Amino acid sequence: MNSPLTVNGREYSWPQQPLVAVCIDGSQPEYIEEAIAGSHMAFTQKMLDSGTDLRGHSVVPSFTNPNNLSIVTGVPPKVHGISGNFFLDPESGQEVMMNDPKFLRTGTLFQAFHEAGAKIAIVTAKDKLRRLLGHGLDYTSGRAICFSSEKANETTLAENGIENAQSLVDRPIPIVYSAELSEFIFDAGAKLMQSFRPDLMYLSTTDYIQHKHAPGAPVANAFYAMMDGYLAKLDAMGATIALTADHGMKAKHGSAGKPNVIYLDPLFVQAGLSNFRVILPITDPYVVHHGALGGFATIYLDSQSDRARAREALDGVTGVEKVLTRNEACELFGLPPDRIGDLVVISTGDHVLGSAPEKHDLSGLKDPLRSHGGLSEQRVPFIVNRCLEADATGRRNFDIFNHTLNHVVEDDS
Repeated sequence: MNSPLTVNGREYSWPQQPLVAVCIDGSQPEYIEEAIAGSHMAFTQKMLDSGTDLRGHSVVPSFTNPNNLSIVTGVPPKVHGISGNFFLDPESGQEVMMNDPKFLRTGTLFQAFHEAGAKIAIVTAKDKLRRLLGHGLDYTSGRAICFSSEKANETTLAENGIENAQSLVDRPIPIVYSAELSEFIFDAGAKLMQSFRPDLMYLSTTDYIQHKHAPGAPVANAFYAMMDGYLAKLDAMGATIALTADHGMKAKHGSAGKPNVIYLDPLFVQAGLSNFRVILPITDPYVVHHGALGGFATIYLDSQSDRARAREALDGVTGVEKVLTRNEACELFGLPPDRIGDLVVISTGDHVLGSAPEKHDLSGLKDPLRSHGGLSEQRVPFIVNRCLEADATGRRNFDIFNHTLNHVVEDDS
């Protein structure tokens, strides 16, 4: 039997059977609850009855990159360094995407287990996450596969551990803005479980459906029914299945469907501020469904007096939930101080934050805005198709590997 591994200060036992961790992007628990209530997820209902059905919390900001990397490292952003999808790089002074592994400050569980001899399979929807999730894997070893459904037709043995992953699934490459992008992931996961039989598998979806459809909506229920069918297949192959999410999703519009946006630039200009930078960490290459509008913003300012004036400008503004200093935010949310501005602004559950109207292209919003990023989108599912020991503690999404590797009750039947 392989010895336990210590990864980023936490000890993990070796998987006794293949472990499939699924990050359902944008999935607050109500999506699963409503789909089950409508009889759309028969297998997942069975999971809840015979396994573990809990609720957890994401890290803040409740965005894709910081949460996926927290899940796969087992630690918060202050340790792994990924503070958003997008940030102001203090070294270059440029606003850049946090997609490059050079921004990672620690290794992942996948890297540690792979180096110890485990077989690893990672399938993600968007290629923006692939290099971060697969960092440190040796694809020439024959024990590591990592690719995105977005670019499955471009994979190579050297870069992904598999040649032309599209042929594995035998599906057309889906468009980015589609439910099919996530279905491709589950199909690939099931086929990899048959042919590759990894020790650890990670499936990370896109939140396209959740950005457009509320829990219980017919399209949302159909999406979760699709997922349910693939989870049943993975369970039938003997896998331990763990479900969580990177964040939830909330409606950010009024009764007429118009987005509830707080534009920060005009507020600061009106307060007499001229030298400031508003950074929106939700920003990524795929902004059609949210227009780069989310619940978390970080502000760079020149002086203590400017910080005070900026805070005053936000006092009493409808839709602003919290205004924190850098130190306050980093202490409260476990963030890296050198990658956060002087102030952090968080909106309420029904509002989003923007910079200025002319900086946001909302022409792609064909449905009323739904988005995430703040405290109101922290609640996520924490579901396992096995029973967990009663003393298993921790309800953060990044505790999911700890729970499923260290605290599953062994079945003596």
